[in-house]
Amino acid sequence: MANIQIHAGDFSKGKGTISANDMVFVMSTAWQAGDGFLGKSHTITRSEVEEVSLATEENVKRLGGTVGWGVAGAALLGPIGLLAGLLLGGKGKDVTFILKLKDGRKMLATTDSKTFTKIAAMAF
Repeated sequence: MANIQIHAGDFSKGKGTISANDMVFVMSTAWQAGDGFLGKSHTITRSEVEEVSLATEENVKRLGGTVGWGVAGAALLGPIGLLAGLLLGGKGKDVTFILKLKDGRKMLATTDSKTFTKIAAMAF
């Protein structure tokens, strides 16, 4: 299991865990009111994944519009130096990406490069 940090989108924001293989990944997100005592997990199959892409300023704007970028950039990611470090993956170990599902759900998240590779492979 790997760690995942969800920054924005249709899933609970915060730290969680993710387990991925060729056909499915299971993501346990940060606990929120209404998630029950043990929290909530999401199982996402290969057939549900529409697109996985590395986060850049351009595609983050498309994800949430100009307002979404302002919120994600200013409130969640902090100063420009931190934003650049997060978007570029910091030391090559972590990757910030956008996941879009066929049902319209999406998220901006960061995980390790090995887990990202498994998730990205599900889009093919």
